[in-house]
Amino acid sequence: MKTLTIFLASLFASLTIFPASADNSRIITVDGLPAASRQFIDTYFKGMEVSYARVEEEWFDKEYKVLFVNGSKVEFVKNGDWKQVDCRYGEVPAGIVPQPILDYVNASFKGRKVVGIERDRRGYDIELDNGLDLEFDRSFRLVDIDD
Repeated sequence: MKTLTIFLASLFASLTIFPASADNSRIITVDGLPAASRQFIDTYFKGMEVSYARVEEEWFDKEYKVLFVNGSKVEFVKNGDWKQVDCRYGEVPAGIVPQPILDYVNASFKGRKVVGIERDRRGYDIELDNGLDLEFDRSFRLVDIDD
């Protein structure tokens, strides 16, 4: 029984210590971003001053975050493709939001601006300036509205 208790205690300790040591977050320059990320910033955020860029590495995954002086934030996955754009004090630049989603927003929520967008393998999450969150599938069909 004593050996089992020692084994379980050491197993628990290793499961809590090793994942914590896998997290590695550090500040980088914009030049340290993948080429696709730099191109995205040059295209949609040209002339905006970068506050900082950071890379977060965990075991087999890597994520990049860029924060601009005006408060806008962009997150990228390890290959440099954008994952999330958050423009709380402005509007997501034209060209980032897919046209079918923009058409739906303009038709259903006239005068509202898209202030945030996140994409993953299931689809897109859109945040409007009135606080509504719209969820679209990969075919740009509205799946959910959350306020």
